[in-house]
Amino acid sequence: MPSLDQLLVQIFVVVLILVVLVFVVVVLVRTIRIIPQASAGVVERLGKYHKTLMPGLNILVPFIDRVRPLIDMREQVVSFPPQPVITEDNLVVSIDTVVYFQVTDARAATYEIANYLGAVEQLTTTTLRNVVGGLNLEEALTSRDNINGQLRIVLDEATGKWGIRVGRVELKAIDPPHSIQDSMEKQMRAERDRRALILTAEGTKQSAILTAEGARQAAILQAEGQAKAAVLRAQGEAEAITTVFKAIHDGDPDPKLLAYQYLQTLPKLADGSANKLWIVPSELTEAMKGIGRAFGPNPVPGSHPGAVADSPAAGEGTGRGHDG
Repeated sequence: MPSLDQLLVQIFVVVLILVVLVFVVVVLVRTIRIIPQASAGVVERLGKYHKTLMPGLNILVPFIDRVRPLIDMREQVVSFPPQPVITEDNLVVSIDTVVYFQVTDARAATYEIANYLGAVEQLTTTTLRNVVGGLNLEEALTSRDNINGQLRIVLDEATGKWGIRVGRVELKAIDPPHSIQDSMEKQMRAERDRRALILTAEGTKQSAILTAEGARQAAILQAEGQAKAAVLRAQGEAEAITTVFKAIHDGDPDPKLLAYQYLQTLPKLADGSANKLWIVPSELTEAMKGIGRAFGPNPVPGSHPGAVADSPAAGEGTGRGHDG
């Protein structure tokens, strides 16, 4: 069996080997440092800034180099609680802000400012009060883009030396006092009613104009139609008269036919209840003579019918007027 001294030596060797293994593992852990993507680590060597670790595998000097907490290099969005701001017309409004910023220099963000997030919040509040303090309530409510632009410019210039870039500043909400909100709602309601009345009046006006224009166009078209109809009617009557006269001339009627047509026309002259007096034309005797010669026997020269026909007294009697 081994002696006690040999046993102690073996135990010491085993412990020493274990200590060496632990030391090697610790050295390896402190020597090799893996930085994830979109992160950066600041290395201090003996308490002084040495370098900035980039994403990937990095080698350090163990027990000499110390890595500070990693810094997120991605763009960050921070929403700050509502801040009371006094406008130019002495109204207190509550404004919520949202800031989009990104750390561009890990060294400056670590050594140039103790708490860059708190610094951005305080700078946003003070800048917001300066910008909104020069505007009245209506301008503050309608000039969000202008306020956002001014805030971004001021914050970007102030945070540049801290290694921070401010991308955007947005006003999430602007809440005036409740009494002002009620007054604004009444004003907006009255404005909407006024616009509705104006639009109604404009619609009535346009409707009346269109109605009058349509009536005028209809009257013009009706007059044009009546004029064309009268022209066509006159043309038709003229063509009918021309056709009749042409037919009469082409047919070459004898005096007997003309006398018969003449007698058929006479009753139409006396037709109507308003006719109280009508004149028998002197040509009636000649027409009767023509009818008598056409339908009676041939008269003997010197007989009584011929004498009657040639009597001037008979012709004079037929030309008198008879009271109807």
